[in-house]
Amino acid sequence: MDSLSENGQSPAASSGLSVLLIDDNASVAESIALALRLGRHRIDCAAGPEEALSRLAATRYDVILLDMNYGANRTDGAEGLALLARILSDDPGAAIVVITAHSGVRIAVEAMRAGARDFIMKPWRNADLLARIAAAAAPRAVAAPAAPAPVEPARLLGDSVAIERLRALVRRIGPTGAGVVVTGPAGSGRGLTAAALHAASPDAATPMPVIDLRDDAAWGMLDAPARTLLLRHPDRLGEVAQARLLARIAPATRCIAIADDAGSILPALARRIATVEIAVPPLAAREGDALLLARHFARVAAGRYGRPVPGFTAAAEARILSGPWVDEVRGLGAAVERAILLGEGDMIDATLLAPAPVVAAAEAPTARFDLDENERAVIEAALREHRHNVSHAAAALGLSRGALYRRMARHGL
Repeated sequence: MDSLSENGQSPAASSGLSVLLIDDNASVAESIALALRLGRHRIDCAAGPEEALSRLAATRYDVILLDMNYGANRTDGAEGLALLARILSDDPGAAIVVITAHSGVRIAVEAMRAGARDFIMKPWRNADLLARIAAAAAPRAVAAPAAPAPVEPARLLGDSVAIERLRALVRRIGPTGAGVVVTGPAGSGRGLTAAALHAASPDAATPMPVIDLRDDAAWGMLDAPARTLLLRHPDRLGEVAQARLLARIAPATRCIAIADDAGSILPALARRIATVEIAVPPLAAREGDALLLARHFARVAAGRYGRPVPGFTAAAEARILSGPWVDEVRGLGAAVERAILLGEGDMIDATLLAPAPVVAAAEAPTARFDLDENERAVIEAALREHRHNVSHAAAALGLSRGALYRRMARHGL
């Protein structure tokens, strides 16, 4: 997704660097943003780790400026060090410059040992800040023109135990070159996990062709030279087709497969393409991750459609966490995107995430599909049910008071 800097320029409109600032202090963020714009750089700001990881999942930045403390009265740098480790585990080549106070020299040294490229002290001189940003980005800037562009890091978002185990497996298996079969429910992130395995490998800078083995025309891609192949649905092939696939894979090619049932892959082929099975957990097994993912999808969709990033009402948050979501994470993302397009105001309510279907009355001679009339009827029924207490009716409908008042005004209620 193309991103716009805060001054409205597209990346192609300037020759400066793209910078992500992660700092919860609005005045510090404003000062740094002004200095970077004057230096012809582009900047996005994140107020904390969750928003930062969401932005990094959507955009590659040349440099990341990382504050080391976020919680109230925190000065130990533990939050910043944890975020530094998380960013580098996803993208070991990330250029990170940490920001500390003069009392934080120990934290800065620890961050440098952990992989940060540089640090800068508060208060800073703008010339020094710009110089350190340029120096941090230099290793990426000196690559030979003919070198392939770096592959975008595939970031598996979430804080649950289940997703952290998945990230740990990716970090362990990705660099080995072993054949991996990725299983799990459709829509849970199998393709993203496969991309993360490739991004963690020594061949990350080379393309990974995707071959859907259900498509006969796609088999010709097996003959093109490739260091790594992504094979979709080898488990749906018959015995003869699996034997043909085994014979067609070049000896030096690594295979990452996506399958519904690893047990349906014949042993000979499994030894070649499925040395390790990695199961992506369903969303229901990722405690609390659904809400984090929904906020990420809201940021991405809002940026795509030029809308302000909305929040979620309490009823909407409960709906997101309760599930289930058809098509797993992918289905949740689609629901949030639809809510961004259909919603009004700065909050998403539960009805936008899971709109109730309109069912015609059995005795009606013809079905009516008048959405306004049906919405009016539902609102009137809720108001009658709760004796015209707007707060109670709004809660029953999964709406905020403001959203219900707007709908009441629209229908003349």
